[in-house]
This record gives sequence, structure tokens and C-alpha cells, in this order.
Amino acid sequence: MKKVLVISSSFRTKGNSARLAEEFSRGAKEAGNDVEFISLHDKKIAFCRGCLTCQKTKRCVISDDADIIREKMLHADVLVFATPVYYYGVSGQLKTLLDRCNPLYSSDYRFREIYLLFAAAEESEDAEKRTLAGFDGWVVCYEKAALAGYVFCGGVNDVGDIEGNKKLEEAYKMGKLL
Repeated sequence: MKKVLVISSSFRTKGNSARLAEEFSRGAKEAGNDVEFISLHDKKIAFCRGCLTCQKTKRCVISDDADIIREKMLHADVLVFATPVYYYGVSGQLKTLLDRCNPLYSSDYRFREIYLLFAAAEESEDAEKRTLAGFDGWVVCYEKAALAGYVFCGGVNDVGDIEGNKKLEEAYKMGKLL
């Protein structure tokens, strides 16, 4: 059994990327894993100040919801991030959280597998590649971990557009294989 932390950064609770996260979570739970689902839509997360105090103290000088989430990330075996794609990148709310995870860099983090679930109105391969490249810039900083997989669903914009899409099944199966 693995401890899996799924973080959805969609402000739309039933948005397309959130649905990918739900299906991944369902598969991971059915496989017998301990799964926790966090949505960032109601969280207060301030921008990183760039002071780098966290590199010495392993704690951020800012106290907000990022502290709680980062602590959960520290102790998870698997991290799963779900995001809508904005301008060929992860959402601002996810990027802000990732920046605030700087204290993990010098910590003895437990996670080894990282997954990305992302949805975009744009269907092009370019949307997929650019988003992955930006996200991978965060992943490669954690030498003991790696991007274990991803699901990209393009061509979905409005809430519900993803329903019936084979990418939901793909996310479910990916979670089930943990």
C-alpha cells in the first residue's frame, strides 16, 4: 500500500482536470492505496518571497495553507498533480504551491513517483509538450523522484467537456496500477 497525495489545482471543483484527478484517485483507492485528495480552490497560498531561509530551516517564513500541504507532500510516497493548462503551463495556483515547496528540496522527502494530470482547451501536441517541460523543471529538482506518468486531455474547455472522454479511463487505470 502506498500513501498517495492527489492535489487538484482547478478552481472549478468539477472541472476537467479535477475529473482526471477524481478518476486517478478512484483507481488508486481500488488498488488498495491510502489516497488523500486536496483541492486548492479554497486554499490560501501566498507567493514565495525568494528569501531562501527555508533551505536552512526546512520551513517557510510564510504561514498559510501551503505549510499543511507541503507537510503532507513530505510524507507521501506518490504525488499526483492535476491542473488546467493556462497559456501552455500549469495553473498559477499550482505554480505558486510548487514554488512554496522549496523547503522540501533540502528535506528527506519520501515521494519517489510524481504524476501529472492536465487538461486544456488547446488540443495541439505543443500544449502537451510545453506544459510537461515546465512541470518537469520542478520534478528534476528532486533527485530521488521522477515523473512516473501523465495524462493529457486536450480539446476540453467547459465544465463537463471531459465526460465520456477516454482520458478519464486512462487516468483511472494509471491510478489502479500504483
